[in-house]
Amino acid sequence: MKRATTTLLSSSAAIIVASLVLAAGAALAQSAMSAPPGRLPSSGFRFSETSGDGLYAGICQACHMPDGKGATGAGTYPALAGDQNLAAAGYPVTVVLHGLRGMPPVGYFMTDDQVAAVVNYVRTHFGNNYPDAVNPAEVKAARQ
Repeated sequence: MKRATTTLLSSSAAIIVASLVLAAGAALAQSAMSAPPGRLPSSGFRFSETSGDGLYAGICQACHMPDGKGATGAGTYPALAGDQNLAAAGYPVTVVLHGLRGMPPVGYFMTDDQVAAVVNYVRTHFGNNYPDAVNPAEVKAARQ
């Protein structure tokens, strides 16, 4: 009886895992099909984009919008355009690495170079003009 129960549990677990794999594959296929041409979402456990504009376009603009002006709808996504909070370089680094309110810690999926690149991009675009660039060493220190 014990062996039959163990076999049944193993079979059930295998079915659940297979279902999850199939559902994840379908979701990935759906997101790739609905993405604008040339702008597919990052795939995998790490983001593949390396430039600040590529990272912003592939990850950030879905919530913060292509013009950086944010959005309100199912949630509130703050504007990055003209954002005085970006004046202190450590602030956006911390937000990207650790998240804030509803924003997930997307920096977990980025290298230190990628975090620095996207933070520097946001701090020098959308009407922002904060010229003191963040470097990867500062990002590494903020991860601690």
